[in-house]
Amino acid sequence: MKIAVIGCTHAGTAAVVNAAKLYPEAQITVYERNDNISFLSCGIALYVGGVVKDPEGLFYSSPQQLADLGVVTHMRHEVLAVDADAKKLQVRNMQTGEAFEDSFDKLIVTTGSWPIIPKLAGMELGNILLCKNYDHSNTIIDKAKNVNHITVVGAGYIGVELVEAFQQSGKQVTLIDSADRILNRYLDAEFSSRIEESFSSKGIELALGQTVQAFEGKDGMVSHVVTSKGKIETDLVILCIGFRPNTELLRGQVDMLPNGAIIVDEYMQTSKKDVFAAGDSCAVRYNPTGKAAYIPLATNAVRMGMLVARNLMHKTTKYLGTQGTSGLKIYDLNLASTGLTEGACKDEELNVDTVTIEDAYRPEFMPTAETVNVKIVYEKESRRLLGAQIMSKVDLTQAMNTLSVCIQNKMTVDELAFVDFFFQPHYNKPWNFLNSAGIAALPEIKTEQLQHH
Repeated sequence: MKIAVIGCTHAGTAAVVNAAKLYPEAQITVYERNDNISFLSCGIALYVGGVVKDPEGLFYSSPQQLADLGVVTHMRHEVLAVDADAKKLQVRNMQTGEAFEDSFDKLIVTTGSWPIIPKLAGMELGNILLCKNYDHSNTIIDKAKNVNHITVVGAGYIGVELVEAFQQSGKQVTLIDSADRILNRYLDAEFSSRIEESFSSKGIELALGQTVQAFEGKDGMVSHVVTSKGKIETDLVILCIGFRPNTELLRGQVDMLPNGAIIVDEYMQTSKKDVFAAGDSCAVRYNPTGKAAYIPLATNAVRMGMLVARNLMHKTTKYLGTQGTSGLKIYDLNLASTGLTEGACKDEELNVDTVTIEDAYRPEFMPTAETVNVKIVYEKESRRLLGAQIMSKVDLTQAMNTLSVCIQNKMTVDELAFVDFFFQPHYNKPWNFLNSAGIAALPEIKTEQLQHH
C-alpha cells in the first residue's frame, strides 16, 4: 500500500507517526515544502520574547525520526497538482527544479494554513513580516533587534502574545485591529477589557476599530501604516490577520467550505474515497453549534492526524468534534475559553442567557485567595451549556477543559451546579467556582410550587 502525505506539521506528523506504527508494510512518502517539520507555531511568541532560548524544543519530530520509522520524507518538495481520481501527484524538487510524477493508494492532505495577506498599497516594502513558521520567527527576531517601534496588525492570540513579548523586550508597540476590542473571537468584553487595561498601563498603543488601508515607506522600508483613522509611524510591521486553508490542490475535487476548508466526515475522509485530510486545511465539527467550522488549532490538528491513521483502512474511531478550547497567559493574567462567547451567540442568532461570577477561588482563611472571574453562556430554552471563559491571576485555566467536556456531552447549566468536584482548602472551596456559576444560574423555585407539594 502506498500512502502519500502532503505537508508535515501538526496533523501531518501525527498521521505519519501513527500510520507507520499501524501499517509497517506500507510505503509512506511525505512531501514537505519547508526544510523542517512539526514546528510548534504556538511557541513563536515565547521564542521571540526569549522565554524559549533553544528553538530545537519547538520541533517535536524530524525527518530523521520519521526515517527511523521507515518513512521517506522529501523536504523542500512541492506538490504541484493532485489528480484524486487517477491517484497521481505531480511533484517538483524545489532545490533542483526537477519535476516528477508519483502515485498513491491513500492520500493524506495535511497542507495546513497560510497567513491571510491583504492586497494593499505598499505591501512590497521591507520590514512587513508574516508570523507562521520557523523561518518567520527567525526573521522577526532578527529584524526586531534593530528597530524601536513595532506595529502588530491583528489582535487574535498570536498578535496579542507578540505585543506582550515586544513590550517586555523594551520596544514601543502599537496593536491595530478592525474590531473595537482585542481577542473578540475568544473573549467577551468584560474579559478582553482587562487585558486592554494592562496593555495601556504598559504604554502599548491600542489602535482599535480601524482598518489598515496602505503602507508608506522610506528607502524601501515601511515607515507608516495608513489606517481608516490616520497614520501610525513604525519601523516594523507584523501581520497577524488570521489564516486561510491551503487547499488549492484539491479545489473542485472534494467538498469544501466557502473559505476553502476541506469538509471531512467523522472518520476524516473527504468526499473522495481514499483521500483523507486533517488539521488547518480542514473544517471541524463545532459541537456548540453542530456545524462545520474553521478553527485552526494545534490541538484539533494532532487529534485529527491520529484519527486519519486509525481510519485509513477501516472506520475504527470517530472524531468527537471540538469546542475550540484555548488558553492564554498575558502578564499576570491567566485566561482560557471554550465554546461560544456571548457575542458569537448573537452572530449565530442563538437565544442565550449568561451568568458571571467573581469569587475567591479558595477559602479566604488561606494565606492568599485570589479572585477568579467565570462567565458561562447557555441556551435559554434547553439550558444546554454553550461556552465559558475564565480569568484569574492564579492558573485555573484547566477548568475550561472540564467545561469543554460538559459542552461536548450536552450538559445543562443546572447539572453543572451539582457536579461532583473535590474540595481541599489549598485548591478550592466546598462549592467549586464552576458549581457556584451553575448555582447562580439556577431558576428560582416559586412559593406556589412549594405550597402545591
